[in-house]
Amino acid sequence: MTIIHSFLLGIIQGLTEFIPVSSTAHLLIGQKMLGIPADDAMFSFLVIVQLGTLVSLFAFYWKDLLRLVKAFWDKPFSTQENKLAWYIVIATIPALLAGYLLKDAVESMFRQPMLQASIRLLSAATLLTLAELLTKKDRTLSSMHWLDALVVGLFQIVAVFPGASRSGTTISGGMFRSFDRPSAARFAFLMSVPVMLAAGGYEMLDFLQMPNLGEFLPLLVAGFFTAAVVGWFAIKWLIDYLSKRSLYVFAVYCAVAGIIVLLSYLLG
Repeated sequence: MTIIHSFLLGIIQGLTEFIPVSSTAHLLIGQKMLGIPADDAMFSFLVIVQLGTLVSLFAFYWKDLLRLVKAFWDKPFSTQENKLAWYIVIATIPALLAGYLLKDAVESMFRQPMLQASIRLLSAATLLTLAELLTKKDRTLSSMHWLDALVVGLFQIVAVFPGASRSGTTISGGMFRSFDRPSAARFAFLMSVPVMLAAGGYEMLDFLQMPNLGEFLPLLVAGFFTAAVVGWFAIKWLIDYLSKRSLYVFAVYCAVAGIIVLLSYLLG
């Protein structure tokens, strides 16, 4: 892996973390096309570079996040902001449990990057299509209650195993609870903060024990900051897009890309 590879993977991560086309699938495809081995170091890179897009979230939603942190310490469910903070906690619990319990299974799937990429793309295509076809999309976050948060949190498990787009899965989960697209996307992005922090922090513990840490660190830093910058623009674009248009274009893209990647894997 070279510094150029790191920049390219950072761009891919930044563009696709929030756009519902599965950043992990695209990173796995990029890894394969660049000829980078699917080893423990690469798995750590894929997880930790996601923290770069977490910086994008902090930069874009810093006012919202600051209000939520402050409101969290108020009397539980006493204000709208306090409710939203607690709903994020509720939605986070299923993904954290799944990530911990399924960590070994998820890592083993990453040994076959093209197969895992195709699964994630096809899963995302299915969820996005169903979310558009079967939902009303007439609610905003002001009407959210604890069951909505739990359902969206359970949807996020699909992004862990067998794998799908995290943003696509959680946005779809919100839409299945009849939230409009911008509201579903806002909650999906806000609830991803604790999950991404937990996943990145957990993987960082393994990363710090790597024997060649000094050689790998500059590559990680390059990918991290590239993903952060590109991710901010991706969030802004997607929020504007969802206020006017549907998710069908992303579903079609994921379906076509998933079929191509699966055929490539099956044909060797």
